[in-house]
Formats: sequence, C-alpha cells, structure tokens
Amino acid sequence: MPEAVVVSAVRTPIGRAGKGSLMDVRPDDLLAFAIREAVEQAEALDPNEIVDVMVGCGFPQDKQGMNLARRAALLAGLPKRVPGTTVNRFCASSLQTARMAFHAIKAGEGDVYVAAGVESISQVDGYPKDAEELHPQLVGDGAIANVYIPMGLTAENVAERYDVSRDEMDRFAQQSQERAVAAQASGFFARELTPYTKEDGAVVSADDGPRA
Repeated sequence: MPEAVVVSAVRTPIGRAGKGSLMDVRPDDLLAFAIREAVEQAEALDPNEIVDVMVGCGFPQDKQGMNLARRAALLAGLPKRVPGTTVNRFCASSLQTARMAFHAIKAGEGDVYVAAGVESISQVDGYPKDAEELHPQLVGDGAIANVYIPMGLTAENVAERYDVSRDEMDRFAQQSQERAVAAQASGFFARELTPYTKEDGAVVSADDGPRA
C-alpha cells in the first residue's frame, strides 16, 4: 500500500470577519495564492502530476460558490487539465479534504493531490436567514435533527455534555490568548505563514486574532 505524506504546507494570515486586514480580499484569490505557494515549495513537483485539487469551504456560496476549487486551481496557474472539487462539512471542511487526499493516495488512485481550505465570512452572507432556507423539518424544537447549530450553541452543548465550568473556559481562553501572542512575538508562525500582498501593495504578514 502506498505511503501518503505531506510535502509542503502553507497558510495565509488569518483575518477578522468584517473588519480585519483581509476583509476586502476575494476568497478565491486567497486560496489561489496559498495553492501556488504550496506547489512552488515542493520544488521537484511537476504541476502536471497533480491529480485533483480538493478544497473545503464552510459556506460555499456567493464568492465562495460555483466549485471554488476549480476556480482557484486556474487562478493559481495550474494546468487546465487539473480538476477541482469543493467539499462542505462546515468547520471540518478542510480537514475532510486532507482525509480524502490521504485515502485516494492509499487506495492507489493517484500520487499527488492538493488538499486545502478557505473561508472569508467577510465576503459571504453565509449564515442561514430563516428555517425555509434549511428546510422547516430540520430547524427548531420539532426538527428531525438540527442541521445547522451556530458555534455559540455548540459551545454550550459541549460545556454541558463534558461538564466544563465557566472558570475552566475563562482560564483556557486566557491561556490560549497568551500562547498565541507569545508564539507570534517569537516568530513561531513564520514556518507556516506566507505574507499576502494586497492589490494596493499592503503586505499582511501576521494574524489579526492575537491581541496583546
């Protein structure tokens, strides 16, 4: 059985929705940039060897719709013969593409895949607006099962199921923030983060999230 390995990995900085440093950048441009950088890092790779581009997206609509993976593959300069598929599993969408690429390699379907993910909440009106959009039988108290649960409610469900106290959550959040700030200050993220140059020439080289 073939071995499956990661030969290169890059990411853009992470912005803040609606007011961050990347809010005006198209998601397909961000994704194309990351794909191009990852392929270039794998110096011995011939792009013609790529079997498929698999992209996870939590809200594949508006500027993230219409098979985002195929659009990004073309914008990244990959050969036109390289196809693309866009996968949705909400917050686990890009993780799903990594699993799909791994399984395809292990099954002998091909040797080289691009597994990626992108999300720009600034660029899409992603959240369901009413029950009719999702189907009335899948929303609310009488639903077969709620097909969409916002992160806030998910957090409440996790806290209740695993008996996580408010104090534990606060301490974890503070520790996570402190670690992120320290990692950013030490340059730890430099090994994975590739600065993005916007159309106006501004360079975004750090995540918006951590705040000292």
